[in-house]
Amino acid sequence: MPTVDYWHVDAFADQPFGGNQAGVMILDTWPTDEVLQAIGAENLFAETAFLVPDASGAADWELRWFTPACEIRLCGHATLASGHVLLTREPQREAVTFRTRKAGQLIVRRDGERLEVGLPLIPVKPGQFPEAVALLGAEPMETWRSPLGYNVFLYADEAAVRALSPDLRGLEALGDDQFIVTAPGRDSDVVSRVFVPGGGVDEDSVTGSAHAVLTGFWTRRLGRESFSAYQASTRGGHLACRIDGDLAWIGGPCVTVVEGRFTF
Repeated sequence: MPTVDYWHVDAFADQPFGGNQAGVMILDTWPTDEVLQAIGAENLFAETAFLVPDASGAADWELRWFTPACEIRLCGHATLASGHVLLTREPQREAVTFRTRKAGQLIVRRDGERLEVGLPLIPVKPGQFPEAVALLGAEPMETWRSPLGYNVFLYADEAAVRALSPDLRGLEALGDDQFIVTAPGRDSDVVSRVFVPGGGVDEDSVTGSAHAVLTGFWTRRLGRESFSAYQASTRGGHLACRIDGDLAWIGGPCVTVVEGRFTF
């Protein structure tokens, strides 16, 4: 039975038990998708990131992400966690690159005491999603949507976002979309919560990919290129968001909680 290096990292957290948990596993070659999915289900984190050296030379590593239920096209917090593991192992390096199957090439780099991950901006347009609105628990001021499955629901204030108690099983039946609820924040510029029950994550703790949507959404509204964000989940997490061309740079600290070996 193979044994591989394994890390449990809390991303967008400066101490254990906050931010969003990610498993990070470094492999020599790809096992079957069934094995990767079984490990994702075993870990029960929102995502487990799997890394294999990129033999193509296009990037440093190939990167894939699995929730307990499925493989996904983009994950920000587990990419940041992967960069944290690799840059901790190689403290002389300033950045690390990843080639992904559906999200292109991603980069994690040092930004002072924290890290930042560059994600492709995900644009959304005004739209209607009455089936989802009926399940959120309160009517939003606006609905914005992406054909990639990202949905933004704008509320008046942070209290409204925190008070939501959506019908998660109803949202699950709508597919593996992200349901992002957001508003101006009290202690940060922007606050959000993110629900992905169709992808095996009822409420995500801190979601980098959602902020690849919110970065473009909020920089236009705020009239500036950067803002502070807080994801108001039970664990919670702070993010620094800025736009640069067609990239959303999402920054925050990471902390390793467990380092060991995984046998499968």
